Amino acid sequence: MSAIRRQINIAAPTRTVWNMLTTSDGWCAWYADQARVDGRKGGRVVLTIEDDDGNPVDEVGTIHTWRPTSRLEISWDSSSPAVTKGTRLTFNLARDGDETRVALIHGGAGVLEDPEGRAELDKTWRRALKALQSALED
Repeated sequence: MSAIRRQINIAAPTRTVWNMLTTSDGWCAWYADQARVDGRKGGRVVLTIEDDDGNPVDEVGTIHTWRPTSRLEISWDSSSPAVTKGTRLTFNLARDGDETRVALIHGGAGVLEDPEGRAELDKTWRRALKALQSALED
């Protein structure tokens, strides 16, 4: 099973970063055009983003791990039209001095097994984590 691993430090409290990852307003501030988040274990997540043609695509998933301010794990539905379908996204948060370290792991089959698709998704996460950092530090 292939995985993308990224890490970034953000000059913000852990709780502030957690709220950006676990609320609809938070996801809309750095990643999605629209978001619905049922913030709890077993809760649903729907993130709407535009594809390359400008069409809205829903990423639909279920929260498998919900450990406030430390770990969030979302399993993306295998029937979703998004490229992330059937994959699992994990965010681990930890204090690192005056900053919060955000470690992302996006694993699974499908797009992550295709070298071109994996490279594109890796690029997407690199940009997204920079956007998260900018949203909290600017």
